[in-house]
Amino acid sequence: MSCLRPRWGVVMDVAESGAGTMRREGHSDVPLVVDLDGTLIRSDLLIESFFSLLSTRPLTALMAFGRLGRGKAALKARLADLVDLDFKTVPFDDTVVDFLHAERAMGRRIYLASASDHRYVSAIAAQVGVFDGVFGSTEARNLSGRAKADLLCAEFGDKGFDYLGNDWVDLAVWDRCRQPLAANVSPRLLRRLRADNPVVTEVSARKSRVASYVRALRVHQWLKNTLIFAPLLASHQITVATVTATVLAMIAFSLASSSAYLLNDLLDLAHDRDHASKRFRPMASGAMPLVHGMALMPLLLIGAVALGFAVSPAYLTVLALYYALTVAYSLYLKRRLLIDVVTLAVLYTLRILAGGAAIGLAPSPWLRAFSIFLFLCLALVKRYVELIGRLKRTAGDPSGRSYQLDDLPILSSLAAASGYSSVLVLALYFHSPEVYALYGNPERLWLTVPPMLYWISRMLLLAHRGVLHDDPVVFAVTDRASLAVGGIILAIVMVAV
Repeated sequence: MSCLRPRWGVVMDVAESGAGTMRREGHSDVPLVVDLDGTLIRSDLLIESFFSLLSTRPLTALMAFGRLGRGKAALKARLADLVDLDFKTVPFDDTVVDFLHAERAMGRRIYLASASDHRYVSAIAAQVGVFDGVFGSTEARNLSGRAKADLLCAEFGDKGFDYLGNDWVDLAVWDRCRQPLAANVSPRLLRRLRADNPVVTEVSARKSRVASYVRALRVHQWLKNTLIFAPLLASHQITVATVTATVLAMIAFSLASSSAYLLNDLLDLAHDRDHASKRFRPMASGAMPLVHGMALMPLLLIGAVALGFAVSPAYLTVLALYYALTVAYSLYLKRRLLIDVVTLAVLYTLRILAGGAAIGLAPSPWLRAFSIFLFLCLALVKRYVELIGRLKRTAGDPSGRSYQLDDLPILSSLAAASGYSSVLVLALYFHSPEVYALYGNPERLWLTVPPMLYWISRMLLLAHRGVLHDDPVVFAVTDRASLAVGGIILAIVMVAV
């Protein structure tokens, strides 16, 4: 049996805890050592544990981050003390797992070695069930790079083991192993590795991630930011200057919203993996490295702020308010009953206020009221759709949310009340002095009321049937009937000008 080596990390025989398969006595093949983060799993347990804690106890997470001053290993140990990760939903690299099972079937000894905390490493090893032992970090030692190489050489001898890794830090281990194996490595790292080791086995090739990054940024959600054009169109003050300012404002808002989406996805990894459709999100599924999401967040925000300065100080203020409220929503407000849907309605309305600030024009009270009621309706529909989906799958009440399946009837009623109130506000607006000043035939605008009533009623009915997309706004821009209604309303507005 392997023993505890506090100076280097943790070395434990999985058989001691009853997990995995006992080491075959007298087996003479060179043992295979496998890395964990980015190799066996398409994730990073340090990042996962930090954001899991941040999503539930932000202050505790920030205090734990202070342990970094005592070293990375101390931070990992503290997070492992505070966070119990759900390893059943962690995305494994199936190709690597299949390879390990094939090697195990041939009688090979296999070990899991990771810089992650030894408790997490042991839990993963027990779940996979092919490892003879595990090596992990302790509070005193971060088992990464040279530290890992030294430990493995002390355990198996120099060139006495094969090593499967994925990152630049693994070069120190590859240099001292017998046969290097690679999984999910970048082309540049693979070239570097082959320069020193002509024979390299690539177990699992890295796949192109361009589409994954686009999905992670939720580029399709940028359609929501077209609301920024509402004040420009409603005021009829269309000039080169106002159009340019509005376009820049929309781009800045899109960058800021993508930054916020990345933060939300990092905070919601466990919840997303338990969701029927959200589990396919790039970071939840492992299609995009978590560290890349962390890096993109501030870069996108910096780009948004730079463009915001170019638009106007007033616009930048609204943008800052939007981002702060979005972060508050991701960290806390989304778990508060009804506060979450009101927050979503406010976030949509802030897009309209941002459009007004970009051109130096405050949106009318009518437009703001219409926006609040309409988007509160759609936010309630979004929650209704999530619940009806779980009801149809018999998945029970959702975790991490304040809603229950028994809330379906009241959510439907609230959505209908809010949606029809938005149409009432629209109808009253058509009789206001502002309309008579902007339109030559304002009475024709009343023809938009029936299509709006039809559209809201249809959305409610589709939500009840469980055929609506998780996000009603995204569904609307891809639904033929919704697009037809939009075309009809646009035509009516044009003939009313």
